[in-house]
Parts: sequence; C-alpha cells; structure tokens
Amino acid sequence: QVQLVESGGGSVQAGGSLRLSCAASAYIFSTYCMGWFRQAPGKSREGVAVMDTYGRTRYAESVKGRLTASKDNSRNTLYLQMNSLKSEDTAIYYCAAARRGAYCYSFVAGGYDYWGQGTQVTVSS
Repeated sequence: QVQLVESGGGSVQAGGSLRLSCAASAYIFSTYCMGWFRQAPGKSREGVAVMDTYGRTRYAESVKGRLTASKDNSRNTLYLQMNSLKSEDTAIYYCAAARRGAYCYSFVAGGYDYWGQGTQVTVSS
C-alpha cells in the first residue's frame, strides 16, 4: 500500500518560513510524479508545485519565487520550502503521487493516485 506522510506544518506570522516534508517509499520516488497541493476552507484543492520523475518542477503563479519544491532521493522525501508566507497561504497542504502519464506534471488534483493525510499551515497577519 502506498503511503505518503507529510510533516512540518504549523503556525507562523506573515513573512515567516516553514518547510514541509513528505516521506514516501523508494518505489514511489523512482516511478511516480509528485506534487504539492493545498486546500483552504471553502475552496477547492489547488496545485502548488508539481515535479516529474526527472526532477523538473512547475509552480503555481501565486507561489512563484516564494515556495520551492525539492526531493532527496536518498531519503525518499519530498520537501516544500515556504518563504515570505502570506495569510492567503493558509491551508491544509497535501503531497500526492501520480503514475507517469497524462496527469504527470499537472495541477489537476483528480489525476493524482495517492495522497498524504495533509498538514495544516496557518499564516497570521
């Protein structure tokens, strides 16, 4: 069974930083495309950063220059470094995995096959 386990959420003031982690199996890291999504209260889930199996990364316009996704293959862990946080970044953040195919490297949440449990990020102004 595929497991994605996020950690690192918390509360921070606007302008602060957090780093999220997502631990997965070695198989997932070597064969799946990965992504970070978020969901704020009353809103639909949106893609924040997506990464293909080669490590190429795309970002949502709203987070470019502030959030950075990376992966450490030796630790089978995906990261999301979040700097210059804003109140509108408040949401539950999820990591997700998609099989190679049409939804790899996409922001379409419905195309991802596996999800973590989510971690809350709260930014106060």
